[in-house]
Amino acid sequence: MDGNISGGEGDNFDWGTEDEQEIDNFSFSPSCYTLLGRAGSAEASGTKVVDHFVGMGFPEEIVAEAIKENGEENTDLILETLLRYSASSSASSSNSKLIDHFVGMGFSEDLVAKAIQENGEGNTDSILETLLTYSALETLPAEQPHVEEQPQIGEQTHIGEQPHFDSDQFSSEYEGSFLDDFSDMDSCSESEDVTNAVSGEDNRLLFLARMGYTAEDALIAIERCGPDSTVAELTDFICAAQMSKAADLLLGDEDKPRPQPKRKCFHYDILKRKKQLRLEKKLPNDHEELIRLPNPMIGYGVPNESPPFVHRTLPDAAKGPPYFFYENVALAPKGVWDTISRFLYEVEPEFVDSRYFCAAARKRGYIHNLPIQNRFPLLPTPPLTIQEAFPLTRKWWPSWDMRTKLNCLQTCIGSAKLTERIRKALKDSDDDHPPSLAVQKYVLEECRKWNLVWVGRNKVATLEADEVEMLLGFPKNHTRGISRTDRYKSLGNSFQVDTVAYQLSVLKDMFPRGINLLSLFSGIGGAEVALHRLGIPLKNVVAVEISEVNRNIVRGWWEQTNQRGNLIHIADVQEVDGDRLEQLMNSFGGFDLVVGGSPCNNLAGSNRHHRDGLEGRESSLFYDYCRILDLVNCITKRT
Repeated sequence: MDGNISGGEGDNFDWGTEDEQEIDNFSFSPSCYTLLGRAGSAEASGTKVVDHFVGMGFPEEIVAEAIKENGEENTDLILETLLRYSASSSASSSNSKLIDHFVGMGFSEDLVAKAIQENGEGNTDSILETLLTYSALETLPAEQPHVEEQPQIGEQTHIGEQPHFDSDQFSSEYEGSFLDDFSDMDSCSESEDVTNAVSGEDNRLLFLARMGYTAEDALIAIERCGPDSTVAELTDFICAAQMSKAADLLLGDEDKPRPQPKRKCFHYDILKRKKQLRLEKKLPNDHEELIRLPNPMIGYGVPNESPPFVHRTLPDAAKGPPYFFYENVALAPKGVWDTISRFLYEVEPEFVDSRYFCAAARKRGYIHNLPIQNRFPLLPTPPLTIQEAFPLTRKWWPSWDMRTKLNCLQTCIGSAKLTERIRKALKDSDDDHPPSLAVQKYVLEECRKWNLVWVGRNKVATLEADEVEMLLGFPKNHTRGISRTDRYKSLGNSFQVDTVAYQLSVLKDMFPRGINLLSLFSGIGGAEVALHRLGIPLKNVVAVEISEVNRNIVRGWWEQTNQRGNLIHIADVQEVDGDRLEQLMNSFGGFDLVVGGSPCNNLAGSNRHHRDGLEGRESSLFYDYCRILDLVNCITKRT
């Protein structure tokens, strides 16, 4: 969505690159052993071999023992031995931490050990259920054991005091683990699993897997909690989401009276209080989500694809003019699109992936009252594959990298250290000696995650800001003149111009003499650029944008393209009230189009820690969009 920047002062984005964070919880990193490949050579000295593996995080004594067992020539066998030692050590550590965790919840160590022995340390759900049962039997009177009284919420194993995550309020186009609902990655492949974009270098993934969590849950927990999160934080996140899921299953039974035992287990009291908290937070209109994401995501049709059969009827209240056009991320939390549709006159959203318009994916939803017939794309047609967009990469592109599309262009990029690690991992590879499958997997995951392209033999690089501008349909140097960080930030939160222009193209015949535009949260002017490229004159543009950097970008573009109309900038959306709108509309005859897209900070993207849906600080600006649109409609009808 265009202009999803609410100013640099208060943004809650995580600008640090994840691959640079140090992991204190573990003795080694799988990214290191994945990269080993052919690092060893026959002539490597024993000291160098020891230093190499010690540098990867293995203890020197263990390295020496592994070399003694396998010889210093075969580094692959040494690595396998070290991994075996480490796995054994981690398993023991996992068991110890699991015991400590349940002991910390108030269970006796003997009871915990017995429960783990019965259920295995991987099944934490059954462990907690068993512990609760034991506790109930010990504390309740013999004549009223009421074992069935204990709520079956095995998923509450690692609740602690972490914030409550309501997993049922999230949605995703992917099927599988309920934690998929928390994923922020926007994949360019419809069939590609969301976890493909998450790096496998974090050793916490292996540790969580040994604790019994699925790989999908562990990957998404790492993605949501951030690169520097501890194992305790990750397990708390996963189990908080599991607890929320389990609590929802119990909501339907709230009206049924339950026989109460004479005495209650302390842990049952805890679970009951958490369940009551969940009930208090329950939305009044909690229902099954009505709006589902389509696959493929082609909306009412895209160029070069067979159009779907669509019969669209707009509610009377939604019919224009004035026309409105609102964009938001497609993979929003559960219920968000139902809410957006309800506030925008019950108009159903149109979901479109920009992969059909350019060489990068960008899954977005649009609610608008524009006609859907006689659309046309911008010309010339932009490059639709990576190789078309960057032809110089063909020479260096390895045969095992099958990507033709980039993933969603983000607000930050990979680091120089990451690309250097990839280069070292591939340094002994060539056409005749491709890297091992493990190295290929590691490299491809990082390339997908950070949109890396091949610029030399075994050399990858991040996209430059100029290249991102081109992929998003902006003119060259559109954002030039501001800091590199701000360029990526502004571009990552903008419209994909070709996609938006295709939907706005129906306005060209309707407004041949020009259009009056109200652009809310206009960012770097994606809507303005789209209308200009369509050949629709911009008579009067009122752009509401809090970021001075973005306002300067739009002002510069306005002057560079010799616009003849009027550009009025308003910094604070709260200044746009009924009186201000009436003054503006009386001065030039009203607005023909109201465009907007509230910042996605609380819906997806880089901000993993404050994904609060439409109630988040930035995304709640959606309600300002609705307020202003209603005012525009009222003033239009009155005049």
